Amino acid sequence: MIKKNELLKILVIDDDEDDYFIIADYLKSFTNYNFVVDWCHSFDDGYERIKERQYAIYLIDYRLSIKTGLELIAKAIAFGCEEPLILLTGKGNPEIDMEAMKVGATDYLVKSELSTEKLERCIRYAIERSGNIKLIKEKERRFRSIFENSTDTIFTTNENGIIRQMNSAGSRLLSKEKNKLEGSNVFSFLHDEAQAATLLKQLANHKEIKDVEVEIVNAEVGIKSCLLSLSIETDDQQHVYLQGMLHDITERKKIENNVLQIEKLGAAGRFMRTLAHEVRNPLNNINLAVEQLQHDSEGNEDAIMFLEIVQRNSSRINSLITELLQSLRETSTEKKEIALSEIVDEVIEITKDKAGLRNIKLKSNYTTILDVIPADKNKMILALLNLVNNSIEAMNGEREGVIVFDIKNDDKLQLIITDNGSGMNDENRRRLFEPYYTTKRNGMGLGMVSSLNILQSHDATITVESAVGVGTKCVISFN
Repeated sequence: MIKKNELLKILVIDDDEDDYFIIADYLKSFTNYNFVVDWCHSFDDGYERIKERQYAIYLIDYRLSIKTGLELIAKAIAFGCEEPLILLTGKGNPEIDMEAMKVGATDYLVKSELSTEKLERCIRYAIERSGNIKLIKEKERRFRSIFENSTDTIFTTNENGIIRQMNSAGSRLLSKEKNKLEGSNVFSFLHDEAQAATLLKQLANHKEIKDVEVEIVNAEVGIKSCLLSLSIETDDQQHVYLQGMLHDITERKKIENNVLQIEKLGAAGRFMRTLAHEVRNPLNNINLAVEQLQHDSEGNEDAIMFLEIVQRNSSRINSLITELLQSLRETSTEKKEIALSEIVDEVIEITKDKAGLRNIKLKSNYTTILDVIPADKNKMILALLNLVNNSIEAMNGEREGVIVFDIKNDDKLQLIITDNGSGMNDENRRRLFEPYYTTKRNGMGLGMVSSLNILQSHDATITVESAVGVGTKCVISFN
């Protein structure tokens, strides 16, 4: 809106000076407004003055020597001019009027029909419209900035989930370029295909879903845990579309899992110490009684034989208790600077014979030379051997087995061990590091617990991804 007595600078771009004087006279007759009217007569001069952005409004004649006002308006718009551009024509021409609107003119005036009232109304309308457009553009820039700079993935799709827009965070989350994401179905990135149908059903019933935990497939790094929010929206043309957001909680889940594992190990350790104490007291009494009976049974070969059986098994029980306690105890480490690749090379050397007998190839792929860590070499070798032996035992022999060792150092140093074995279901994967949980016939369920203990003592975390019939990937990250 034009304020009373507000100073407004107007530039008339017209190659006819008489027309400029006529327009200036009209403007000076506006008693409620304070106008400063300047004039330039050429296309090039007019464009340079527009670029200086010193005027509130521009009145541009259609004829500017060999060029036209339409060309000047188009060039000004391309430069980024946001001030009103009004086209002046000698005679009313519907085609020129339509073309003026297409190139970006705010309005048009026919010189032969010009009057004080028409000019005042046109200028007032043009400035108010320009102000509204600037406000809309400013809001659009602000929301566009929020959209692009958000660390969460924000996207819109059609009603079937085909991506129309996705911000840069989405490109990073899915490790795909934005132009390749548009046109993809957002539900195709869900790890659980059946979950997509469930989400669409919930969306249809409730019009929105909030913070549903989903697993997103990233082609480069695997599975990422996210919270998904979706809502059904309608645009100005009553077209239905989906608006959504994905919040990456992968790191939070890793931390939660690590804390849970530490708590489980702590609880298991407390239980085993109590159990060991309660078992060893009667076990000591049994051993003392056996020793006395052995002394009293001298010469009785049958009695001596049975007592020796009791004594051997009593010793075996005591050894098992000691082994259980050691597996759950925090390991003391003597750390020295060593290359992670050197540790992996030794693990490969130790296991190559066992792998060879099962027709399994061991491959290494070290993409970084920055892999030095403070580590207890022997304990790290033991931790990795447990992982590799699990991979070897997961090979069913129906196809050539491959175990690949990758070392990367992007955001952090990582060792990635991938096999093409039988894989695990989700239940076994989740319980992999639980004490005493095992799927092996003669296993005690302590090998992976021991590996986790060692890795945690080296300030490292481990995540496991697996699919039945596909294989398993262990990612060890050093902080």
